[in-house]
Amino acid sequence: MAETKGDADKPTPKAALGRRTLLTYLVAAPTLTVATGLSPATAAAAAPAAPTPPSLAEAVDLGDLLVLAGLPTAHLLVLTVDEEGAVHFRLPREEVGQGLTTAVAMLVAEEMDVPLAAVTVHLDDARPELLFNQLTGSSNSIRSLYDPVRRTAAAARARMVEAAARRWEVPVDGLVTRDGVVHGPGGRTASYASLALAATASESGAVPGFSPKPESEHALVGTPTSRIDSRAMVTGRMRYTLDLDVPGALPAMVRRPPTLGGKVDAVRNEAAVRAMPGVVDVVVVPTGVAVVAETFGQALDGKDALDVTWRGGTVDGLSDADIRAELRAAAPPFVLPPLLTKRLDAEFDFAFVSHAPLETNSAVADVRTDRATVWAGLKSPVVAQQTIAAAIGLPQDKVTVHVVQGGGSFGRRLFFDAALEAALVSKASRRPVRLMWSRIDDMRHGRMRPASHHRIRATYTTGSTGQVLSFRHRVAAVETDFRHGLGEILTAAGAQLPGGNQAFAQTLFSTTVHSPYDFGLTSQTLAEVPLRMPTASWRSVYSANTRGAEEVVVDELAAELGQDPVAFRRRFLKTDEDRAVLDRAASAGDWGRAMADGFAQGIGFHAEYKSRTACLVEIDARDPKSPRVTRAVIAVDVGRPINPRGLEAQMLGGLTDAISTTLTAGLHIDKGLPLEGSYSQFHYARQRNSPTDVQVIVMPAHGEPGGAGELGVPAAVGAIANAYARATGTRPRSFPVHFPVDFEPFPR
Repeated sequence: MAETKGDADKPTPKAALGRRTLLTYLVAAPTLTVATGLSPATAAAAAPAAPTPPSLAEAVDLGDLLVLAGLPTAHLLVLTVDEEGAVHFRLPREEVGQGLTTAVAMLVAEEMDVPLAAVTVHLDDARPELLFNQLTGSSNSIRSLYDPVRRTAAAARARMVEAAARRWEVPVDGLVTRDGVVHGPGGRTASYASLALAATASESGAVPGFSPKPESEHALVGTPTSRIDSRAMVTGRMRYTLDLDVPGALPAMVRRPPTLGGKVDAVRNEAAVRAMPGVVDVVVVPTGVAVVAETFGQALDGKDALDVTWRGGTVDGLSDADIRAELRAAAPPFVLPPLLTKRLDAEFDFAFVSHAPLETNSAVADVRTDRATVWAGLKSPVVAQQTIAAAIGLPQDKVTVHVVQGGGSFGRRLFFDAALEAALVSKASRRPVRLMWSRIDDMRHGRMRPASHHRIRATYTTGSTGQVLSFRHRVAAVETDFRHGLGEILTAAGAQLPGGNQAFAQTLFSTTVHSPYDFGLTSQTLAEVPLRMPTASWRSVYSANTRGAEEVVVDELAAELGQDPVAFRRRFLKTDEDRAVLDRAASAGDWGRAMADGFAQGIGFHAEYKSRTACLVEIDARDPKSPRVTRAVIAVDVGRPINPRGLEAQMLGGLTDAISTTLTAGLHIDKGLPLEGSYSQFHYARQRNSPTDVQVIVMPAHGEPGGAGELGVPAAVGAIANAYARATGTRPRSFPVHFPVDFEPFPR
């Protein structure tokens, strides 16, 4: 390893590290601070030999592109060891419950040889110098941070060893580290706390070998570990945005239009609302009319009392039937029947879905004439900072955006609607505000997964050597909004140009969606209908619906060819790794066991972001209108799991999302507005709807980490739909399968 000096402005020797190249430097400070960076190196992966040519997503997926985009700024990771020996890591990502802070703390603790309890992970503020490297999404965080975090921590450990060697005047080769202590010859020891100051300087400025440990020596990484923030979460000590103590910040709520995208025309009773108890201010913002008050109850009362006339919205008059008709028109049918082969045609509809995080949209903002500060749960804080600065008329460097842990996201917090809105309210009201969206606001005016329509045609031959000859899938979806770009203003602005959002959509679709099967000539295409609705990526983005529908067709193809669904999948899956995961789920789930009438098993498979999973479920559908998943077995291979317990939680979350959106949960659009406005109306799975018997099997570690956050939904969607079909004899074509308006909608 070439030695480097601690000057970030000087050229640094590089050494080849497989796909990546390492650069490490020291930033002098009262405490030890280490930053590690990577630059891209050429990498090539041999395409698997298979009858079906590999798709773009199999060669280079979206996660690969995001890793490459972030490499130039990966050197800005910062780790600090203070004078008490505590390790602090600034994480340029958002924690929204996915367990990222725990996984990163494990990487740091592993490389520094300190107890996990000695590591604190801080969510970094918006840092525009990070460019594409502060976006949390696309199952990319661990993939992009795995090497940089390890190398940062390894460099810090090396500094400690070097400081001890200088103190004792011994070679570094004879020193070892354990539990935050450097051990030397003759029983000498020095804690990291005692070495932190000395480690910030050296006569040579050299950092001895700081390569991360071989994975074979990992003692913590790869071990099931409880979340470092779990106690704070269950005891109520976790501080979310509205828990922050910002002096002088008053509660604020916004009266929103009766249809999506509507604008304020006039406020008829502003004086009367201003005179209500506790009301401090009433201001008009682009999204509605904000009421600032002394308490949230008073702000809510004032908001509800407003008499507002509205200009029309962007989809006034459109309801589900109209949208479905537009989607069907955007996915034209397959006109000519295939010659000399059999075919299977299927069409599917998926409803709009709310992200429905427990924490509704919220933000705190303090906008002054010369500066502004904003606090919010943000997965793209850089573009949030840049957009807010432009909206309130301040230079970007005068706007500070603090990233706060979020209470759920599922893609929702890629956008920063609440942060921008709070800043505008604060500026107009000339005081700091604590903005909260009500649950009704969040479900009706928050962002949603777009509805989609799917046409699939498979051609095949029968007989003892029956083959699938082609598999064509046409997807039509309401446009997904990607105007957050890659997390900074340049690509965000590009997404707003004519055709820009479509370009983002096509890129994301083609780099995430692919078939894991050798089904001959295979094509998957996307057509988006540009309706101006508040959409956003929802967990698994296009794959949940696209691959979910395909897994239903795979079962039906197996039936047409007279084969067992597991055996059929096993025959056509492309890789041995895929088959190993399928076999593990089928074996552990006792696939094919006898079940009573109204009960059935179903299976699904999915591969994405260099990972793969198989899901087997059992369902009780004796009442087809009230089906219940009673058991699930999930096998998952993510390459190298950092925290298997966190991975289990990800798979459980994906299963619950799939149970909900496949069976009961969706949004009805009626005359330009969702009808659902609360959890009582949006029928997400409750405990009674969730299986008590769930087994998650994490496959043995190998290679580098793959993605996990998106992985758990598509296979489970297919498995649940297939189990329902086998239990009821009815092939589901519209999701959720049970979707009545069984409630009285809230007033608009």
